[in-house]
Amino acid sequence: MRLYFTGHRKHLSESMTKINYKSTEAFKRDLKRLLKRFSSLDTDIEVAKTFTIELFHLQKINKQAIFLIPNFCTDELKICKLKKFACKALKGRGVKSGIRIIYAYFVLTNTVDFIEMYFKGESENEDKERIKEYLSSIQGVPLARTKGMMQK
Repeated sequence: MRLYFTGHRKHLSESMTKINYKSTEAFKRDLKRLLKRFSSLDTDIEVAKTFTIELFHLQKINKQAIFLIPNFCTDELKICKLKKFACKALKGRGVKSGIRIIYAYFVLTNTVDFIEMYFKGESENEDKERIKEYLSSIQGVPLARTKGMMQK
């Protein structure tokens, strides 16, 4: 006689604390511009939130998709680049779509603030000036640390 488990199985994302997501105005403009070319970006971002960002920051599962941007991180704030981003509109490319997302992760509050989104075919690297502007505009980051990060 076989015994079967009939209880509710939790999906990995159900057991995690959720992250609060926000976007800067510049990110919203980037998304609007890129949506004209890649119509699936809205749903692709939702998938990336659940299966990449939350797994990386909450479950500490590193799928080599997210990289910290040097000279901008502190213990409380991590500026990250999401490199492996699957875009359905770019069929056949999988996670090598060339779309990059730059975001700030606040460790203490479990908050992600999207800063920049770009297509690698248009721009090779993130806009460091935009990151500096973002850091100078946010509240809660000590000015001494922010200035030290921007000077490096």
